[in-house]
Amino acid sequence: MKNIDELQKMIDSSNKIVFFGGAGVSTESGIKDFRSKDGLYNMKYKYPPELILSRNFFYQNTKEFYDFYKIKLNCLDSKPNVVHKYLAKLEMDNKLAGIITQNIDGLHTKAGNKKVYELHGTIYSNHCINCNKYFDAEYVFKSKGVPKCDCKGIIKPDVVLYGEMLDNNTLNTSIKLIENCDMLIIAGTSLLVEPASSLIRYFKGNYLVILNRSNTKYCDIASLVINDSLGNIFKQLK
Repeated sequence: MKNIDELQKMIDSSNKIVFFGGAGVSTESGIKDFRSKDGLYNMKYKYPPELILSRNFFYQNTKEFYDFYKIKLNCLDSKPNVVHKYLAKLEMDNKLAGIITQNIDGLHTKAGNKKVYELHGTIYSNHCINCNKYFDAEYVFKSKGVPKCDCKGIIKPDVVLYGEMLDNNTLNTSIKLIENCDMLIIAGTSLLVEPASSLIRYFKGNYLVILNRSNTKYCDIASLVINDSLGNIFKQLK
């Protein structure tokens, strides 16, 4: 396939690759995305998912938040797929400068990647809103009702909810990575969520590649665009 050969040549000739991934990376592991026709945002619930996954809703309707969160965002048993595994290999070969991800499922870390920057946090880190004690994901997902700390405080996942700011350190590191890379691969994201999607504007390298089932607003300036599932694309790479 011509496009795959072109992508492979770009990867082979690059030494500081940054991978910017969204929900489409994890759908290959059986995790539902948000905005596709089968995604979480297009399913019927008592409240809209965008409302449930907001800061205000968490504090005002904590039980309803966890009713949704524990069922829909529990990916403890999910396994890394061909995309995660390929990126782990790239890092071992010292060609990958870092992974910037909008996903909260921790699958890049499970695959063995060390340079992972989670813009929207992770389900694997949780803290008591009262005393700040840390709790792992298993404690939260296996608890009954609203997970509580020993001090009776409510436990909150360290994921970025609507109405919350991104972590400054993660954001600044992501900007530096994109500014200094020679190849930026954007994969499995519609690039509709700000401020994450604006990070692409910092790219000054050689190859901007967009891999997604549908086009994005940045396709016109990309060096290469492949509209296909990530599984189909990455299983053809060496």
